[in-house]
Amino acid sequence: MKLSIREKKVTRSAGGDTIVFILLVIGGTFMALPMVYTISQAFKPMNELFIWPPRFFVRNPTMANFYDLFLLMEDSWVPITRYLFNTLVITAFGTCGHVLMASLAAYALAKHKFPGRGVYFNIIVFSLMFAWHVTAIPNYLIMSHIGWVDTYLAIVAPAWAMPLGLYLMKQFMEQIPNPLLEAARIDGAGEFKIFWSIVMPNVKPAWLTLIILSFQSMWGETGARFIYTEELKPLPYALNQIVSGGIARAGTGAAVTVLMMLIPIIIFIINQSKVVQTMGSAGIDK
Repeated sequence: MKLSIREKKVTRSAGGDTIVFILLVIGGTFMALPMVYTISQAFKPMNELFIWPPRFFVRNPTMANFYDLFLLMEDSWVPITRYLFNTLVITAFGTCGHVLMASLAAYALAKHKFPGRGVYFNIIVFSLMFAWHVTAIPNYLIMSHIGWVDTYLAIVAPAWAMPLGLYLMKQFMEQIPNPLLEAARIDGAGEFKIFWSIVMPNVKPAWLTLIILSFQSMWGETGARFIYTEELKPLPYALNQIVSGGIARAGTGAAVTVLMMLIPIIIFIINQSKVVQTMGSAGIDK
């Protein structure tokens, strides 16, 4: 059962549309320049990487940087497929767990009245002020105390409790009309039935946005603070070690950057329409 979206008619002249289009093109071009430059760097030969003044676009593209990267990967005593497997496990469980935990907690805070609800939400909002550097030591002490250091859970479990996802989901769920949920309860639907069949379909743009944010965070996780066994380390850690060989691996480092940002970009492109819909969520009828 989907909620209806209000259609807003915007009256604007053809000249106004043209000006807005030109401004969007200019803004989009500037925002795309860093990504274009990074991709260009990955295909530059060594002599173009260190030329002065630097060139924005590659003149003589080459795949040598990617070839060198794959050669270095083959020399690793732990197979690169193992690093990739670790990253996929961490990213999948971290992202799915975060979306599920945030959605369940947000549903309770948004649609159920219980003592201390306001206090809990204020604590969540307050926790958004802290960077991960502030919580790094407490997180390590907790993981060490419960014996999760040097396991996937040391990275995955803290990701489930990230406050941003709960805040996003809660604000979006509050826009679902309460009479709709009450009608479902009158029809005999339980809370989990309401959550899965009514609430989650209607906040699909929000949790798709949350998947993108969580995926980007988990995909780049090196695990250096918690994981010490080489066979359990994720792919970003292995790639960082490969490119830490100094200035001679500048091209390889550019290739690593392109490979690491490729998957998150693909995920974002697939779900970008839902992200835009999330930002315009004020159009949902209450």
